[in-house]
Amino acid sequence: MLERKCIIIAGEEAGPKSNKMGGIWNVIDAEVKTLAALFEDGTIDEEPKTRIFVASPYFDHSGVDWNKSLNRITDLSELDEFEPDEELKSVFTKLSEEGVDLVARSRNIRGIEIIYLMFKTNDYCRKTIEYKGKHVCLENKIKAEAYDLIGLDSRTYESMGNGNEYTHYLNISYAVSEFVRALVSIKKEESEKYSDRAISEFVTSLMPTLYVSLHCHEFGLFYAIARLEKLGVRVNSVATCHATIPGRAAGHRSIQKIRDNDSTWDAGVPINMAKLESLASYADVVTAVGDSTKKEISLFYGIDSIVVRNGIELDTESEEISWDKKNQCRKQIQKFLSEKLHKVYDGVPIDPEKIIPIFSLSRIEIDNKGYPDLLDSLVLLDRMIRIEIESSRLDEGYRVVCFIITAHGPKTNPPENFPIELPEEILIGSELRLQNMILERGLDAARLVSGNRHVGAVFYPQWLSGNDGGLNMEVDEVMSGCIAGIFPSKYEPFLLTGLEAGKEATPSIVSKVCGFSDALKTLKRLVMGMGGVIVVDNITLPYIETIADYALTMDYFIETYTDDRIKYNLLCREANLLAYDMNWRDPVKKYYEMLTGKRME
Repeated sequence: MLERKCIIIAGEEAGPKSNKMGGIWNVIDAEVKTLAALFEDGTIDEEPKTRIFVASPYFDHSGVDWNKSLNRITDLSELDEFEPDEELKSVFTKLSEEGVDLVARSRNIRGIEIIYLMFKTNDYCRKTIEYKGKHVCLENKIKAEAYDLIGLDSRTYESMGNGNEYTHYLNISYAVSEFVRALVSIKKEESEKYSDRAISEFVTSLMPTLYVSLHCHEFGLFYAIARLEKLGVRVNSVATCHATIPGRAAGHRSIQKIRDNDSTWDAGVPINMAKLESLASYADVVTAVGDSTKKEISLFYGIDSIVVRNGIELDTESEEISWDKKNQCRKQIQKFLSEKLHKVYDGVPIDPEKIIPIFSLSRIEIDNKGYPDLLDSLVLLDRMIRIEIESSRLDEGYRVVCFIITAHGPKTNPPENFPIELPEEILIGSELRLQNMILERGLDAARLVSGNRHVGAVFYPQWLSGNDGGLNMEVDEVMSGCIAGIFPSKYEPFLLTGLEAGKEATPSIVSKVCGFSDALKTLKRLVMGMGGVIVVDNITLPYIETIADYALTMDYFIETYTDDRIKYNLLCREANLLAYDMNWRDPVKKYYEMLTGKRME
């Protein structure tokens, strides 16, 4: 009997990069690329090879996207034309007759064809179809059916402030589930074309039996899984939660909620989105990207899940570190700081080689990302550095500069001496609050020049790029050039940024709440004691001990950098090894096993 597997990977952020809103696009793209690599290198050895589909929305012109601030327009230029076979043509035709229009394109990755299906759903309110003997618009049919099948109260949910977003998710979930349903029923529908049973059996015997699997990333597509289950369409399904809606609303307070077994939702939880997220329960397997997310799924929804961590994409299979890149980027950062500090504040120029740059990079969620903890620990670090200088353990010319890189969005025309000179008028919202927090603690860069401080914080409210008006360096270059990264988050489902720093062979400090901290137990140790990635307990320790640990660990990296470069280089290598251990191959093999039932070694 002919058999063929089909895997559909679906998400609001799937498709071309122009559909990207945040990090989920990177995750889906990495899953697709890694699946192709596993087929290409024979890790997954099967014939015929599994057919891979990527399902996403299609925003064909400005104003279609529900997310008006991004106003996404789907760019097809990076994809190839796709000519469907007869089976897919029949599926596409059937969908079109039902009012579900799509654009199909393809992409060749390592010799494997990836088929991209992009569904246009914004006009469902203008398409008329029949439902329960009445002519209604497709959008209303979808909502009525969702109520009949699952009890989704769309009349209430669509009237909320985010009603357009809710409606969009229902529409895209419906479209994806209709494609899956049509794909599964190809053989049955073909057999029904012939009244002669013998002919029908002969024709269908030539057709492969399709085993279809659906992997949905994030709550926007979970209704697709629920609908298929309720309609009796059996497919292998996986729902992946990258965080939870109630957990995000609680933010840094979610830790305490888990401790207290407090399953109540905060007032700020969008009920309609949380309801969609709860539909993960209809999946065969629910996965979480980290232990904290797993606990949130259980606490808020009563759903058991399996942890399948995220990974990072590696540019090369080689684990060689580019020491030249690290040295060049560090010198560029040091030179920039020395020149800008002297230009803005005058005084005696600081020797570039005595400037020690570290960084923190995340979204501008001040409390969730632990910025108050970071700033308080920098004050402690300043006292520690001062004592080391007074006891002749460190040259008094050293200055530690911590870049705090976060912003509401890119700035088009930053001032000439950005970010050393930050006029208030270019800052908005939380950016103003964060800058004031730096000034209140006396960590502003001016004090580095006067010598009142040996540790300072430089707020960098910009998206890093080669022409950002400041360092003019890409993210990887800044990470490579800094001697350490610090990520003191109080709410962080996974924290890919820490792994990205490791990819650049930069040691880092991460809070225990970060989703990947458990994975550090498997890290290859090259240095006795504290290694290239240090976890600080910000869950059980008192606040004063937590910020003391942040300061002590930063001091540890500074001391090894200034006094023992061989040991410091080993710390860099250890951080790099972790990044390579945390690639996408293992997570994607787990997803493939869950989706197909085929055990992966």
